[in-house]
Amino acid sequence: MAYRTTALRIDRDQALRTRILACALQRVASGGFTALTMQALAEDVGIATGSLYRHFRSKGELAAEVFSLASQREVDALGEILRGPGEPLERLQLGLQRFAERAWHSRQLAFALIAEPVEPEVDERRLRYREAYAALFAELLEAGNRLGQFQVAQVNLIAACLVGAIAEALVGPLSPQARAAREAGQPALSLSQVSQSLITFCLRAVGAPLPQKEEPQP
Repeated sequence: MAYRTTALRIDRDQALRTRILACALQRVASGGFTALTMQALAEDVGIATGSLYRHFRSKGELAAEVFSLASQREVDALGEILRGPGEPLERLQLGLQRFAERAWHSRQLAFALIAEPVEPEVDERRLRYREAYAALFAELLEAGNRLGQFQVAQVNLIAACLVGAIAEALVGPLSPQARAAREAGQPALSLSQVSQSLITFCLRAVGAPLPQKEEPQP
C-alpha cells in the first residue's frame, strides 16, 4: 500500500509540474520572460506561490526549463525539415523559410527565445540550443558538400555563422519596437521580405546557387 501511495504522489507531482510549465510557457508566449513571475504563475496554476518552489528552486530555474521546452520544439521542427526528404539545397531553403514563418507567427515568444534579456540560467540554455541548431546545419552542409551543392570549407564554423545570421535577421523585425510600429501602420518589413533576404544571404554563405526568379507570364 505504501508503494502505491508513493507512486500516486509521484504521478500527481509530475502532472502538476507539467501544468506549471504549460502555464509558464503561455505567460512567456504572451508577454515574454518579464511576464513570468512566481506570484502571477501561481495564480494561473491555482496553487500557493510557495508550492512552486517544491518543483523549481528559483525563477531562473523555472525560466530555463520553459526556455528548453519552447526551444526543443523549434529544434525538432527544424530538424524534421533539414533531415527530411529532398536535396540539401532544397532542405536548406525550406528550413530557413519555415523557421522564419514559425517565428513570425509567434513573435513574442520568438523574440523572448532569441534576444530578450534573461536570467543567467536561461542564457546558458540559449547557448546550448544555438549549438543544437548549428549541429543540424553542419549535418546538412556536410551532405551538400558531398553532392557539390555547397562549397563550405569550415563546416562547423559556417554552421554557427548561419545560426547567428538567422537570429540577427529576425530579432529586429520581431522586436517590440517593430511590432508597435507595424501595429501603428508605419512602414515595416514583411515576412516575405525577411525570409527571402535571409535565404539569399545563407545560400551565398554556403556557395549555393540562388533560386531562379520566375519569368512573368505573358
